[in-house]
Amino acid sequence: MDLPTIWFCIIAAFWLGYLFLEGFDFGVGMLLPVLGRDNTERRVMVNTIGPVWDGNEVWLIVAAGAMFAAFPAWYASLFSAAYLPLLLVLLALIGRGVAFEYRGKVDTDSWRRAWDVVIVLGSWIPPLGVGLLLATTVLGLPLDADGNRVGSAFEAFRWDTLLGAAALAGFSLVHGATFLALKTSGDIRGRARHLALRLMPVALLPLLAFMALVQWRHGSLWTVGLPVIALVAGLVAWQRLRADREGQAFAALGVVIAAAAVTLFAALYPNVLPSTLDAANSLTVDNASSSPYTLTVMTWVAAFGAPAVLVYQGWTYWVFRKRIGTQHIPKVHVPR
Repeated sequence: MDLPTIWFCIIAAFWLGYLFLEGFDFGVGMLLPVLGRDNTERRVMVNTIGPVWDGNEVWLIVAAGAMFAAFPAWYASLFSAAYLPLLLVLLALIGRGVAFEYRGKVDTDSWRRAWDVVIVLGSWIPPLGVGLLLATTVLGLPLDADGNRVGSAFEAFRWDTLLGAAALAGFSLVHGATFLALKTSGDIRGRARHLALRLMPVALLPLLAFMALVQWRHGSLWTVGLPVIALVAGLVAWQRLRADREGQAFAALGVVIAAAAVTLFAALYPNVLPSTLDAANSLTVDNASSSPYTLTVMTWVAAFGAPAVLVYQGWTYWVFRKRIGTQHIPKVHVPR
């Protein structure tokens, strides 16, 4: 396997890590006003992701950075063509991070409600935007021979790419509810579990439909079973959640998003950004990659850096593995 193909697989793995980890992260924020009936319960919800949300976002930075370094033409064409949704994603992520820090700085309901709105919006917009971005890179854009987008700034907004946006948002919603059932205790756990059971059959439908669409248009013989694997894993997650096995349900949802990511990137290869105007204008792992020297240096850096990041993040999740409930939340303390 040559270096461009290796880095294509590495980038796919980075995106999978982001989709899995930030999926439940965003889902918790989406459900903040739904499951949190008072400020204490909302603090419980925020605290379930408090130690890990910023580390989860590192996967997005690494995935985009790897695209920029390994496939600069892919990065330039895709990110410039989809700059409107990307700008919204960036603003939402900034606002969300600020809201987590500022929410508890003033002890008034109006202050907390305002920042809760920012958290909710900052949790809905990124999965919609990233889902649109990944759907666009798989389904293609109208590119000319120089890799530039032809048409308006809204070329990335089509029914099929919007289905990809809904797919990731729906998955994040049910993933977040399952995570809350896994990480909380008391009434919040019961409500989260009940909501996840109700949401799962509906929220996963856009993802399964998008996988079927990608398989039908660009799939190969060896990927034909991946949508079936995702469907079976979704059924397993629902059944395990009914049996109060939240950890097993959470793992099964990981299989769902892994099957989806493999479907997308397997259908994309050897392209990295297909042209809907002329297949000859498509960007591929060969014509969009950096020099062999650059890829070699990146490989050595990744060989040492990636394990360190994985060990650190795994340690973080292990330290904060226990359930939390309202009894663990201290009284509000506002600095004077």
